[in-house]
Amino acid sequence: MSAGLNRSSSTPSKNALPPQELLDDLCSRFVLNVPKEDQQSFERILFLVEYAHWFYEDNAMEKNPSLKSFTLKEFTSLMFNSCDVLKPYVAHIDDIFKDFTSYKVRVPVTGAIILDESFERCLLVKGWKGTSWSFPRGKKNKDEEDHTCAIREVLEETGFDVSELLNKDDYIEMIFGQQRVRLYIVAGVKDDTAFAPLTKKEISEIAWQRLDELQPANDDVISRGITGLKLYMVAPFLTSLKAWISANQPPVPPRSDRPLKGISVWKAKNSSTGSSSAVTENQVNKSTLDPRPPDTGPGRSFKNFRFDTAKILHAVEAAFTT
Repeated sequence: MSAGLNRSSSTPSKNALPPQELLDDLCSRFVLNVPKEDQQSFERILFLVEYAHWFYEDNAMEKNPSLKSFTLKEFTSLMFNSCDVLKPYVAHIDDIFKDFTSYKVRVPVTGAIILDESFERCLLVKGWKGTSWSFPRGKKNKDEEDHTCAIREVLEETGFDVSELLNKDDYIEMIFGQQRVRLYIVAGVKDDTAFAPLTKKEISEIAWQRLDELQPANDDVISRGITGLKLYMVAPFLTSLKAWISANQPPVPPRSDRPLKGISVWKAKNSSTGSSSAVTENQVNKSTLDPRPPDTGPGRSFKNFRFDTAKILHAVEAAFTT
């Protein structure tokens, strides 16, 4: 994608670029109209572009089905080619995006391992795209405490508020590469609790899965449980989780009449096609949440590039005076 792309003036099709008015609105809303400190480095700008991408995919495309879907890298290139304050850096997009991807995997992640009252089942969520399951979790925002992030992410992905049940001292923490993942153990949740994600197109299914059907990570089993579930971000925590369960008494003893298999408690319809008709009315867009990413240090290339913040501030002032 380059600055010389022609914008179609004919009847909109799935191959047409978004109208410039829409791109201008996204640039103004997500790049210009943010606190000054979020305009100082590329890792911050790229996080904001990512929020713009979510907004475009979740809102703009739903309102106008003729709009084309883009990967984040394609959308980043489109924004840099269309937004005046970003155009001077188009030549560096590949390096900028590569460093941003590297930076993201260093942002700490927190969430929760939710157990039922008998400690026999845990709650897992499946992403909107793909088939992997995980505990509800997500990346920390700037200056956000670990437990606060966990409460927020669990609420977003399951609709369940764990703030009254979460104990800040009960957690399992692991390091994956350069990324720290902390999962708080939230035990004693009733298995008839209603779950439904509050964010669009992020979660496709929520299910209670039996722990005896899951397997800890070892030399032979790294990513799959007995039932064939993909458990890349689940299996590494299971040994520590089962040790915690052994040391703690469940509020309700195990029952023989419980179903032997996992139970799906929420499922989006046609998630592979982008339809979210099973989504509840109280859902919010990911882009409306706190758009300020954590400040965990820039990548190497970020040290070599800096935005001309004077131009950005001038554009902001012009937007308010016109």
